[in-house]
Amino acid sequence: MKRFTCDELVEVITAYLDHALDQRACDGVRRHLACCEGCERYFEQFRATIGVLGDPPPEKLRADVQDRLMSAFRERRQA
Repeated sequence: MKRFTCDELVEVITAYLDHALDQRACDGVRRHLACCEGCERYFEQFRATIGVLGDPPPEKLRADVQDRLMSAFRERRQA
C-alpha cells in the first residue's frame, strides 16, 4: 500500500475523487485520510466545493481558475 504524505495527498485528491488511481493508491489515500484530521478536513472541503460546482473542476473551470483554487486550498492547509 502506498503511504502518502500530506503534500502528496493534496496532489492526488482530484484523481482519487475521479476514481483514476489504482487500488494500491486508493487504499493509501483512505488510510491517510483515516489518520490525518487535517487532510480529512481538506478532503471534505474539496468534495463540498465540487458538489457546489456540480461538476468536477477540470470540466467546469478554466485552467487558471482551477490553479488559483488549488493554490488557495494548499495555502489554507499550511496555515
